[in-house]
Amino acid sequence: MKHHIIIGAGPGGVVAAETLRKTNPTDQITLIGDEAAPPYSRMAIPYLLVEDIEESGTFLRATDHYKNHGIDYIQGRVANIDPNTKTCVLEDGSNLSYDELCIATGSTPISPPIEGIDLPDVHSCWTLEDARQISALATPNSNVVLMGAGFIGCIILESLVKRKVNLSVIEMGSRMVPRMLDENAGGLLKQWCIEDGVGVYTSTKVNAIKLADPDINNGSSMQVILDNGASINADLVISATGVKPNIQFLQNSGLEIDQGVLVNNKMQTNIPNIYAVGDVAQGMDFSTGEYTVQAIQPTATDHGRIAGLNMAGKNAEHNGSLNMNILDTLGLISTSYGLWMGQEGGDTAEIYTPEVFKYMNLRFGIDDESDVLVGATTIGLTQHVGVLRGLIESKIHLGEWKQRLINNPMRIMDAYVASTQELDNVVH
Repeated sequence: MKHHIIIGAGPGGVVAAETLRKTNPTDQITLIGDEAAPPYSRMAIPYLLVEDIEESGTFLRATDHYKNHGIDYIQGRVANIDPNTKTCVLEDGSNLSYDELCIATGSTPISPPIEGIDLPDVHSCWTLEDARQISALATPNSNVVLMGAGFIGCIILESLVKRKVNLSVIEMGSRMVPRMLDENAGGLLKQWCIEDGVGVYTSTKVNAIKLADPDINNGSSMQVILDNGASINADLVISATGVKPNIQFLQNSGLEIDQGVLVNNKMQTNIPNIYAVGDVAQGMDFSTGEYTVQAIQPTATDHGRIAGLNMAGKNAEHNGSLNMNILDTLGLISTSYGLWMGQEGGDTAEIYTPEVFKYMNLRFGIDDESDVLVGATTIGLTQHVGVLRGLIESKIHLGEWKQRLINNPMRIMDAYVASTQELDNVVH
């Protein structure tokens, strides 16, 4: 009987453990989490902030789920691993031996090098403890500054608005969610937020966060100094300026590490009995074939499933993760798929009606794939957006429908139906 250890109790680690157990009912499985709470979803924290759920509502599974499925869940932090002796060393000095290991340690918020970033009322929004601190400070009419308008920042943004704070968002990029949306889409999202009462400052940096005298600062305890010389009063500052993979404990392990832990299409590292999944894994990108870190939950769960199957002795291969983001910001839905920024030389189809916050941009491939949809961005459109993902993942040649979409991108469902029917006729 083998002993499988999974370091990290986020979605990727939990799915790896469950897949392994389902596929192999007898082997020993140990899941290690480094937080006091049971395994939970960070993506549920905004719902906790607006009190739609209690803390238990963030838990990935019921607390007795792991015991009932023969998964030993322990709380602790792994200090290092020794592949030669197949041992995990925990920070408390204890050792655990493994036959196979899966690293699912996720990522950690990046702390920007800003004066005052370590002040008591400056927080990330990443853990349940962060959520508790934010809930205590983000009270109605309090002044809150959110640093970063990326994907995570925009999810937090909505929960803060619902808490009725006075919110200012500072984004150093030229638009909101710059790693997901192009200029048109990011600009529409900014305008939408402004019309909902949120102060949004793009192409702007925070130079410093300083303590202030509440008696002469309208009751606020801090001032956020911007690079344009302006300052904003703040009772709470939230930093959402990006994350980095938790790979520091692996530096002397012999694992190949670049941006994250390099893995093959089986989620194996360069050491065959060690796997890596989720935010910590540098796996294949579906659209480019390059190896990148994709810090999104769908990628983590997909990685976990593939790793779990292979750890159980199956032969499962990963086809690459599709860059896929769906974001609801104050009721405005934005999406991006695949190579949403396009390829040099590829054609584009676009519809842009900013007065009603509607936008669709389709990106086509090049050379032999010039009639293949490779990327897409939408704002304010919810119908048929799943079709975009289907067309990109299937790499269907659109033929004459490419030009029809250039003439009218809203015919995307017609293009999908016609192209898939044609493909079915060819197959049969």
